[in-house]
Amino acid sequence: MILPRFAFLFLSLLVPLAASTRSKPTRPDTSDLGTYKGAIVTDAATGAVLFESNPDVVTPPASMTKLMTYAVLHDKLAAGALTLGTPVTVSAADSRIGGTQVYLIHSANDAAHALAIAAAGSTQAFVELMNAKACALGMNNTTFRSPHGLPPASRRLAEGDLASPRDFAVLCRHLLRETDVLTYTSARVREFGTSRPNGAQRMENHNKLLGKVEGVDGLKTGYTAGAGYCLSATAQRNGRRVIVVIMGSFGKNGEVDKGRTRDLRTADLIEKGFAALPAGSPPFSRSAATTTKPSPASNLSAAPLTTAEKSSAATAEPMIKFSLPAAKKK
Repeated sequence: MILPRFAFLFLSLLVPLAASTRSKPTRPDTSDLGTYKGAIVTDAATGAVLFESNPDVVTPPASMTKLMTYAVLHDKLAAGALTLGTPVTVSAADSRIGGTQVYLIHSANDAAHALAIAAAGSTQAFVELMNAKACALGMNNTTFRSPHGLPPASRRLAEGDLASPRDFAVLCRHLLRETDVLTYTSARVREFGTSRPNGAQRMENHNKLLGKVEGVDGLKTGYTAGAGYCLSATAQRNGRRVIVVIMGSFGKNGEVDKGRTRDLRTADLIEKGFAALPAGSPPFSRSAATTTKPSPASNLSAAPLTTAEKSSAATAEPMIKFSLPAAKKK
C-alpha cells in the first residue's frame, strides 16, 4: 500500500495520538510521588542546568526515541532528499511492529518504521543515521537501535535503545533551536479522514500537560514496561523557555499509573525551572540559521480548536496550572 503523503506520518511521530475513547482521568495520590530513574531541567536559551537528579543514568527512552527519528527526517527534508508530499510505501511488516500503532496514522511505531525505510532504505541504515546524529550532538551516553523505541525481541534492556536524561535535554534543545518541532508537538487534538463512512477519526495527544501547565507546547511522552514512564517536555513563558526530561518514572510503590505521577513531577519541575532561571538570563530564540532559512513547507493546518478551547479563548481565561500539595509535616 502506498500512502499519498509523507506529512501525515511525519506528524504522527511526535503527536502521541490516542483514540478518543478513554476513561475519565483521576488525580493520583500525591502523598508519595513514587520514583524515577533520572531527571534534568535546563534553560533552552543557554543549555544551563537548572536542576538535576541522576541525569546521566542510562535507561530506555521508550517512545521518546522518535524525537531523534524526527531530527533525522527533518535533516532529510531540509536537504531536499524528501518532501512532505513524498509517497511512503507501507508493507505488511509495518503492521506487525507492535506497541502503539493505529493504521499508520498515530504516534506510532509502525509509522516510524515505514518512514525510516522511506528515508534510508532500511531501518538498520536509518538507525545508523540516528546514532551519527547523536554523536554529532554530543549525546555520549546514547545508543539507538530502533526508530521507534520498542524493546528488543530478547526483552533485554541492554540490547534496546538507551539514553540519559542529560542527552535527551541536548536533543530537545537542538530540535527547539533548529527545527519546527513545536508545529507538531503542540497539537492537542486533530481529526483526519473526514470522508470516512463512519466519520472522522479523532486523535488526542498523550501529553496531558498541554493546555494544563502554562506555556507547555511539547515535546514527547514514552512508556514501556522496562523503561517506565518518560517525558521530554518544554514550556515557554515571557520569552524564556525551559526543558524538562524525566525517565523511568512510576507511581507509588512502583505502580503503573498511566503516567500521572510522571506528569505531576514534570509540572513541578517546570515551575522549579522557571523559578531557578537567573534574572539576567537571555530569552529563548531559534538559531539564526533556522530563522533565515524557512523550514520545509507543510500543508498541515493548525489543529482545530475544541468547543471548550474556543470558549476559553473568547473569554481570555487564564491557563490552568498543575500545582503540587504542600509537603506533609512529619
